[in-house]
Amino acid sequence: MSGTLNKVMLIGNLGDEVKMHYFEGGGCVGRFPIATSETYTSKQTNERITNTEWHNIIVRNKGAEICEKYLSKGDKVYVEGRIKTRKWQDDKGNDRYSTEIQCTDFTFLSTKKESANNASNTPATEKPTESQQPTSQPIEDEKDDLPF
Repeated sequence: MSGTLNKVMLIGNLGDEVKMHYFEGGGCVGRFPIATSETYTSKQTNERITNTEWHNIIVRNKGAEICEKYLSKGDKVYVEGRIKTRKWQDDKGNDRYSTEIQCTDFTFLSTKKESANNASNTPATEKPTESQQPTSQPIEDEKDDLPF
């Protein structure tokens, strides 16, 4: 295989609100951080350790407007995109680098309102009510003429 691939898939929680920047030509860019975490048990101390990694997400135009409207801090989101490293200069003229995820696709996995409602109103073990059960009827075996 001679090609290359630059693809990132992340599931994490927003660490801040979506920050928007609008351009004169009508385009816009939304920026927000998401956190992904890994948890493991240390073999030496037998304690649970959690490592959190922060990712800077960049989404453009219509996608940015949708994210701004529906996402808020704490929401869980799936982000797909590619890694991009930008070079820029700080106030002192030093070269600085920022690694970002240029988002090409996203899916909202939960909203802050859903998370708050589920945590405060619904016990985790509660079963669906009768109205939430599937409405399809089982197939009757009596009319079945299949040999098996």
